[in-house]
Amino acid sequence: MTTTRPPLYVRRPFLAGLIRQLPLLAVLAAVAVGLALVTIEHWRMGLIVMGLALVGGALLRLFLPVRRVGFLAVRSRPMDVVLMSGAGLALVVVSVAIPSA
Repeated sequence: MTTTRPPLYVRRPFLAGLIRQLPLLAVLAAVAVGLALVTIEHWRMGLIVMGLALVGGALLRLFLPVRRVGFLAVRSRPMDVVLMSGAGLALVVVSVAIPSA
């Protein structure tokens, strides 16, 4: 007699929801690191980290299936990827282009 266990979202709904949001949490953690760098006066490196976090979020949105991407899915996949990667690249380019004083 074999008993099958119910799925994780039935047994532990909070844990299942947290696992589903791991891509978003990874992007937010990287942005938090970038903000911490900005607050300790390493603004250029902080903005580069935040820009790369957005580009990483766009790559996650591009390659992860819909059921794994969580709240990174806001609009259609192409629109999310274009907007996140565009904002991330713009942030990196602007932060590198500003001359240091």
